[in-house]
Amino acid sequence: MDLTQAAWFKSSKSGPNCDNCVEVAYVTGAVGVRDSKDKAGPALVFAPGDWHAFVGGTRGGAFGAV
Repeated sequence: MDLTQAAWFKSSKSGPNCDNCVEVAYVTGAVGVRDSKDKAGPALVFAPGDWHAFVGGTRGGAFGAV
């Protein structure tokens, strides 16, 4: 999947100078996730339902404290 034109963003909790973060991009039919330190590197691609289930699980504490 070509994500070169995707609009990547970080969590609002990351802060403006966070270079050690995860970035997310919503594209048609998929959600891309990449390491902010390696913007040209690989990205993971998830189905929207899978991504939303993961985010819901993290908000609900399904994966324990970080």
